Amino acid sequence: MQNIDTIYHELLQPSEALLADMKSLDGDIIILGAGGKMGPDLARLAQRSVVKTGITKKIIAVARFSEPGLKEELSQLGIQTIKADLLNDEQLQQLPDAKNVLYLAGNKFGTTGNEPFTWAMNTYLPARVAEKFRHSRIVAFSTGNIYPMTPVTSGGLSEDYPPSPNGEYAQSCLGRERMFQYVASQHNTPVLLYRLNYANDVSYGVLLEIAKSVINDEPVDLTMGNVNVIWQGDANEMALRCLHHCSTPPKILNIAGPETASVRWLAQELGKHFGKTPQFTGEEQLTAYLSNAAESYRLFGYPRVTLKQMIQIIADWLISGGKTINKPTHFQERKGKY
Repeated sequence: MQNIDTIYHELLQPSEALLADMKSLDGDIIILGAGGKMGPDLARLAQRSVVKTGITKKIIAVARFSEPGLKEELSQLGIQTIKADLLNDEQLQQLPDAKNVLYLAGNKFGTTGNEPFTWAMNTYLPARVAEKFRHSRIVAFSTGNIYPMTPVTSGGLSEDYPPSPNGEYAQSCLGRERMFQYVASQHNTPVLLYRLNYANDVSYGVLLEIAKSVINDEPVDLTMGNVNVIWQGDANEMALRCLHHCSTPPKILNIAGPETASVRWLAQELGKHFGKTPQFTGEEQLTAYLSNAAESYRLFGYPRVTLKQMIQIIADWLISGGKTINKPTHFQERKGKY
């Protein structure tokens, strides 16, 4: 496991471009919703950047911290941790001010049957957060799910394509964006709406789910036959660098991998690493949720970790018995019911 651990650790280090951006960014950074899939690594990346550059900047991680030991681990790295329920307005108002806000809080899975909570997390809470931090720069995480499905030959939808959310999860995420846009218009708050389409790490993501199916001789669902995938580390780097691109009215930015990746091809590539022939179920459709992230590459360059590298790393991680988390993406869902 040491070899893949070393490779993975190297991929978690900040790039020179990120270090330069962090040096020129004034003020502390507060990460709201730092206990989810991306939040802990985002906080670690920000803190590594602070340490490597020698700048004086607080990284503040706010979450419910339901995962045992996470709060203590982040604290030991020098990250200021605050345990809070953001839906509790008293706790929200007690949070320290910071010039830079990364907003990751939200609810997706379990939406069906629990719609009021989803709307509270994804639409009501963003309005309260935007008011609380109206004098800050805010990068608000959103999703490519607010776009309609598009032909797989289209190259994905760009930021100027009108939203057409399918289902209550996607509708509530558009509500999140609208609340940040509204408050920004009232207070001149610089905001960037960060529309992410499938971050992947060794512990979770579309690629891991496909890999698990292949290695366990389970059929890979082709219902959503094409996807965008981006390495979580690259997505986190871009999120931090987005703090330099917040604006009024808010800038919208797609964050996604450059390829329209065939699920069938991904399974076959992973099968080569496992010595397995993938099994399939369902049929590819002519449309999928696909984002065009060309504007993000103009700003930040192409992702550092390529698709082939992601496949190799995740395959090696599984073969070596690396730890994974059971948080499926449900990327196959075509009716918007999560």
